[in-house]
Amino acid sequence: MATDTQVSDFEEHAAPAAATARSTPASQNEAQFSLLDLLIVLARRGRLIFWVTAAFAIVAAVVSLLLPKMYTATVILLPPQQNSSLSTQLAAQLGAFSGVATTLAGGSSLLRNPNDMYVSMFKSHTVEDAMIQHFGLMQEYHESYLSDARRKFEHRVTLDGSGKDSLIHISVEDRNPERAAELANGYVDQFRELSQHLAITEAGQRRLFFEQQLKQANENLENAEQSLAGTEQKTGLIAPDAQTKALVESAAILRAQITAKEVQIQAMQTYATGENAQLIEAQKELEGLRAQLARLGGKGDVSDGIIVPTGKVTESGVEYVRKLRDVKYYETIFDILARQFELAKLDEAKEGALVQVVDPALPPDKRSFPKRTLIVLGATMLGFFIAIFFALWRAALDQMNDDPETAGKLALLRRSLSFRRSRVLES
Repeated sequence: MATDTQVSDFEEHAAPAAATARSTPASQNEAQFSLLDLLIVLARRGRLIFWVTAAFAIVAAVVSLLLPKMYTATVILLPPQQNSSLSTQLAAQLGAFSGVATTLAGGSSLLRNPNDMYVSMFKSHTVEDAMIQHFGLMQEYHESYLSDARRKFEHRVTLDGSGKDSLIHISVEDRNPERAAELANGYVDQFRELSQHLAITEAGQRRLFFEQQLKQANENLENAEQSLAGTEQKTGLIAPDAQTKALVESAAILRAQITAKEVQIQAMQTYATGENAQLIEAQKELEGLRAQLARLGGKGDVSDGIIVPTGKVTESGVEYVRKLRDVKYYETIFDILARQFELAKLDEAKEGALVQVVDPALPPDKRSFPKRTLIVLGATMLGFFIAIFFALWRAALDQMNDDPETAGKLALLRRSLSFRRSRVLES
């Protein structure tokens, strides 16, 4: 009995294995037959596949010949290099955190690419509209609205400042190669005109600040001179005595130096911290100038009077002395601010131009569009795959029509679709 039980267990386990062994060759044969059937279907419709692929290739070749030729001119720019002096000062002031400060201010890879700011300025409406107006692009693009011409211009311009070379590449596309180079170089010129009114670097900010102060000082000096001339005509005085004149001039110079030092401190506060050594030194110099003025009898305000010995100035000359004081004051202010303005201009010039042209745009000798070879190859591959799909779809449809059950379902589907179509037409 034990032997019979073992035999029966063996037969139970062996039967599925034998069935699996018998089914494996059959599955392989089915896979082989399926592949063969696929190749047969494609071979039977090889002519269809060939003509569809050839049609796509011919149409693509004709279209690529009809497309307008476009040429791309590229100009390469070097943006201003960042000034690391402020970063070093910040790191020195932070002491133990100098490593972190240097990383944040100096060249951390986590910071955004500084070229992005210049690329955004190139893309500003001010620069783009100036390009459109200067080169008459609205007429060239046949657009009636500035926004439409700007959109078409943006479509033909490529700006890239994210390369490893840290340069800005500007490419302009046009149907004429000479025109493309002209537009690319003109794009840089329009950007430079915009940048003249902007203070981007530290020296540029100081230059703009002192320029504004200098204009105001010039207006004040002109008003003071006119007021002095009116006083001379009214009183008939030409000049006070030497002692009074020297005292007035000394006080006016001190007041002007105080005002100029205050302006200088305001300019430094725009880019330096309160612990900056130069800023602290300037504040101490300001306190010393105020102390000198206090010893002369003034309090640091322009409207304060100066103590003049009694009898040295007549009543008719008091008004003249005041007007003369104002003129000397604004003359000194103007002279100091003018020198500060020139120094700022020199510092800005030493930093170099806002953008420097590394390679100007030249008329390209080859078209950039259309790429006819790629167009024909891409269309040929697309036509080939579409032809294969169509051939397989036709073969599957023929096979379903050969099966009575499937053919009946297809006929029912056609009737249903035709019925719905007729009802839609009737409604």
